[in-house]
Amino acid sequence: MLTRNHKSAAPPAEADPELEFDAVAARSSPWRLVWRKFRKHKLAVAGAVVVLLAYVVVVFAEFLAPSSSGTSDSTLTYAPPQMVKVDLSWSDGLQMYVNGYRTERDPETFEQIHTLDPDLRVPLRFLPRGDSYEMWGIIPWDRHLFGAVHPKDKVFLLGSDRQGRDLLSLIIQGSRVSLSIGLIGVAVSFLLGLLFGGISGYYGGAPDTLIQRVIEFLMAIPTLPLWLSLSAAVPADWGPMMRYFAITTILSVLGWTGLARVVRGRFLSLREEDFVTAARLDGCGRIRIIFRHMVPSMSSHVIASLTMAVPAMILGETAMSFLGLGLQSPAVSWGVLLQEAQNVRTLETAPWLLIPGVAVFVTVLAMNFVGDGLRDSADPYKQ
Repeated sequence: MLTRNHKSAAPPAEADPELEFDAVAARSSPWRLVWRKFRKHKLAVAGAVVVLLAYVVVVFAEFLAPSSSGTSDSTLTYAPPQMVKVDLSWSDGLQMYVNGYRTERDPETFEQIHTLDPDLRVPLRFLPRGDSYEMWGIIPWDRHLFGAVHPKDKVFLLGSDRQGRDLLSLIIQGSRVSLSIGLIGVAVSFLLGLLFGGISGYYGGAPDTLIQRVIEFLMAIPTLPLWLSLSAAVPADWGPMMRYFAITTILSVLGWTGLARVVRGRFLSLREEDFVTAARLDGCGRIRIIFRHMVPSMSSHVIASLTMAVPAMILGETAMSFLGLGLQSPAVSWGVLLQEAQNVRTLETAPWLLIPGVAVFVTVLAMNFVGDGLRDSADPYKQ
């Protein structure tokens, strides 16, 4: 009897991840590899989305804020937050509204107490007319993203402060100062750190010793006394914008030392590399070697360091304004808004005044996630 031999099919060989990565790396640019590795860092991607939304708020602050920072109502100080509700039985269809306020006076302390009245409705709509403003300083307009149908009605979704101003509008408009001061300060500190760190790492010798001693001196000074001395040098009669640029300068003076250390370490390792030696033997000048060969090869590390420096700048401005050393009212920033949270008795009455601190926490945490992801992606060839 003839039997037929059946050969079992061999299982397919598993693909080697290292070989697949080498194949992708061979046909991809370094920046594409960095982006490919960055996308795998879920927290970094989520942080990038939050940071992007935060800077969208910065760009369109006047439009997104329900009212301007100068609009106040002295009869509604420390009004509690309102919750947006939806009425599906409205005659004209779906209708959004918030409950209005009922004001009573405490018979013992004569303090005004504001409570939400469930029988009083304040209808809301998108793109209502409100306070006039100039978008980016050039386009006059009076439309806002959302607000009350009737401009005279007050809507405080996050409550009001001691002057009867909308806290949500103040947080949105304060983001422009708090978030832009980080970018400007980091840009200045980037130039200083790249310049002095590059000189220190490339030339070595006496320049390296001098620059490192200056860095160690600045890093050894306690932060708070240094803030006190530098802010005391700012004249008291300067306006908000002048104080804004003064704070930016102060933070830049303090913030370049860490980046200079990073740049110096990278330059010390790169100046002995073969491509730098080949460029030197080819007759390239020092400036060309630094900016055409060494700086591009460490750009990913510099970007990661800059991303981690922006949150430090934001926290610095917030801390200085919170302590009364930075911006002052009528300027609006997250640090200025948190000044009211210093009083425990005030917080007992209006705990929502801590919400600007939540904005600082979320933004700084998102930026740290982005910086952590960029730092992990700085070497795309490392698995």
